[in-house]
Amino acid sequence: MTPRPRTVLITGSTGIAAATAEMLAANGDRVFIVSRTEANCRALVDRLGAAGGEAAYHVADLTDEVAVDEAVAAAVAHYGRIDAVFNVAGISGRRFGDGPVHSATLEGWQTTIASNLTSMFLVCRAVVRHMLDQDWGPGGERGAILNMASVLAFSPSAPLFGTHAYAASKGGIISLSQSMAAYYGPKGIRVNAIAPGLTRTPMSQRAQLDPAIHAFAAAKQPLVGGMLDPNDIASVAAFLLGPASQAITGQVIAVDGGWTVSEGAVTPL
Repeated sequence: MTPRPRTVLITGSTGIAAATAEMLAANGDRVFIVSRTEANCRALVDRLGAAGGEAAYHVADLTDEVAVDEAVAAAVAHYGRIDAVFNVAGISGRRFGDGPVHSATLEGWQTTIASNLTSMFLVCRAVVRHMLDQDWGPGGERGAILNMASVLAFSPSAPLFGTHAYAASKGGIISLSQSMAAYYGPKGIRVNAIAPGLTRTPMSQRAQLDPAIHAFAAAKQPLVGGMLDPNDIASVAAFLLGPASQAITGQVIAVDGGWTVSEGAVTPL
């Protein structure tokens, strides 16, 4: 008997989200993209389809609880089931006023928390409500959730990355993920978080154009000699979303090129 294809909902449509969608679709999973920018959604789904994958999308503002509920309902209506979710969508709040606590604006704080943490809570809530009602899969679980954190949640770099609301939002994601893992594990739902280092994505354009950050990344992420590629994150995400990781929950996996064990300076041995 041929196993049914799995359905994975991914929030976001560029960067790490797109790389993971491409990897999962190539492996035979059905992908449902939810993002606020229709042009990006359509381009990604068209690309997946041209490569022989099965994909669909729904446009939604993930800070709006009604829009999130509608997006998850659309995924269930389209594919009948959600086996896994990768919450990628988020922002850098710098342009809204995020920064060190003494100079950050309330708008910067609220916008960053809403876009990164509240949006993820809303997606998790809508998805878990569905997963609790669906049958246990052949791998012995109802579903898997993977949430996007950051190494900046637990390994700050003050000189170059003084965005405290962003760090707080990513730390909140880790706490949310671990609390959910403990609560929903007995109910057949796994929850993990992935914490990338500096990665070449549309959100990191400022960092990519900064020579000081390039030099920092080369030393701080010695395994890749600079910034990570989205596929470096996608390969780990695909594993954590899939049945091969069915015994893993409540974990925070840093995919950081060595960031958390590097002093960030090259010194002679």
